[in-house]
Amino acid sequence: MQSTLTVTGLGINFGGLKAVEDFNMDIGKGELVGLIGPNGAGKTTVFNMLTGVYEPTYGTISLEGEALNKVPTHKIVKKGMARTFQNIRLFGHLSVLTNVMVAQNLEMKYGFLAGMLRLPKYWQEEKQTRAKAMELLRFFDLDLYASIPANSLPYGKQRKLEIVRAMATNPKILLLDEPAAGMNPSETQELMDTIGKLRQEYGISILLIEHDMKLVLGLCERLIVLDHGKIIAQGDPTEVVNNKDVITAYLGEEVVS
Repeated sequence: MQSTLTVTGLGINFGGLKAVEDFNMDIGKGELVGLIGPNGAGKTTVFNMLTGVYEPTYGTISLEGEALNKVPTHKIVKKGMARTFQNIRLFGHLSVLTNVMVAQNLEMKYGFLAGMLRLPKYWQEEKQTRAKAMELLRFFDLDLYASIPANSLPYGKQRKLEIVRAMATNPKILLLDEPAAGMNPSETQELMDTIGKLRQEYGISILLIEHDMKLVLGLCERLIVLDHGKIIAQGDPTEVVNNKDVITAYLGEEVVS
């Protein structure tokens, strides 16, 4: 399988604390991998290193063979890695459509003068951007909400809009940080259906942090488990969740059957 994202020996220290240590991962093209672990295990720290929010203390990150170490976040996005966050970070007072259009700014080619004077190139690119945004909104069943402020959407649909906005950057790999957080069961099921459809339609790789095990086991082909910044298990989801070390990490003690 062709690799999309390869991570080797990745780690980061905060003062004397080793937040993540010797993290290794290889995600193939079109693969959906879950990154799980108890609270404070270092999962979001890994996401922050992958996307340039934190600079790793050591280790390497490469996207389709191209090194991403020391690459600024906006350039990482342009190279094909997009993410969502635990806490919703929409432009709440802007429309749903505008939130998706803004995410395409790296593709815009018209210059300052064309934009200021509203020259034909400006209108042409704006039309293309709007059309692409509407296409994505239709795919996620959000097109009917295009004109309303993003913060007027129900919580579950705001979560979906974050994924739409990330998809507007044309990612090769999508990093989803607890996308089902705060959702009710019906919203979670709708999210599962959407992620499955998304992967099938676009063929992108997905790395998912999630605590909802029904979602994890229903979607992921492979799991990586972190505890105290170290990988303690990885492989087939069913085998991983029954791993003795994983059970101990989550429950704080070894379960005796």
